[in-house]
Amino acid sequence: MLTLITHYSPVSLRKAGQASLITNNKGMALVLTLLVLALITALVVEFSYAVYTNTNALYNWKTSQRLSFVAKSGVQLASKTILEEVMQHPSYTYPGSLNIPIESPFEDFKGTVLLRIEDENSKFNINSIVYSNGALNDEAYHSFVRLLRALGIESGIADRIVDWIDPDKEPRLSDSEKASKNLYLDSIDELLLIPGIDNTIYEKIATYVTIYGDGLININGAEIPVLMSLSDSINKNMAERIVAYRKISPFQSGAYIQSVAGITYTIYNDFGVRITAKGTHFRIISTVTEEGIKKVIESVLVISGTSTTVKYWREM
Repeated sequence: MLTLITHYSPVSLRKAGQASLITNNKGMALVLTLLVLALITALVVEFSYAVYTNTNALYNWKTSQRLSFVAKSGVQLASKTILEEVMQHPSYTYPGSLNIPIESPFEDFKGTVLLRIEDENSKFNINSIVYSNGALNDEAYHSFVRLLRALGIESGIADRIVDWIDPDKEPRLSDSEKASKNLYLDSIDELLLIPGIDNTIYEKIATYVTIYGDGLININGAEIPVLMSLSDSINKNMAERIVAYRKISPFQSGAYIQSVAGITYTIYNDFGVRITAKGTHFRIISTVTEEGIKKVIESVLVISGTSTTVKYWREM
């Protein structure tokens, strides 16, 4: 049996090791080069994204500022429109709401402007159900219950709102004093904080109620459920007749409602002291849209003579 023995000289081993080391170094250098390249690429991408984001944000900010200016101009135009209407018809205000679309208000403006004016006096003042001394306003309370009934909402909601407003701690319902504010509502959105009022109920109520005005309801703008809240004698059919009549001839004063067929002096006497034909508080919603960016300014103006006072202002 023969055994083959191979002998390597020290020089050969050293050369082989050097060759292996050179190969490993080249591989490591390639890995490091690729890693550095990846890091540089990531930095370039991040820098490019940051530049794009900042540029886009700056553009959006500039556009938003421009739209804010246009929306404010819209509020001023709506205010002027209201004042002109008040001066033209000093004894009454009609209609209860008005939409005014405006096209091309400025040469370089390519968007849309929509103004909406709402007579807050045409709505039911929800704070009126409690007097300033904390006592229940029975007439306003029963009127609000009728409004809820017309909207298909259970009357217990009225008790929940009373407990939210009045200063006492005696619950009208088992849980209606829970975390109550015991002060007037500062906004209609506050209704959502009251236990028992969810989004569905809120959406039904919000269109017809307000926190502004003296509690008198402008019959020239009140919608059918609000008109039905005035008296048990006013059903849906009679409310529809009131709306049809004012389209032809707006009521010059609250007493003119007796011109509507079916409304006798006895019926009018039941609610006459709680109505008016003129508005003093107006909500203006100025909506401006351009290139997918929207700006909304919502304000409430109080009209006194020929002057206006801003009661509420919100930009969105």
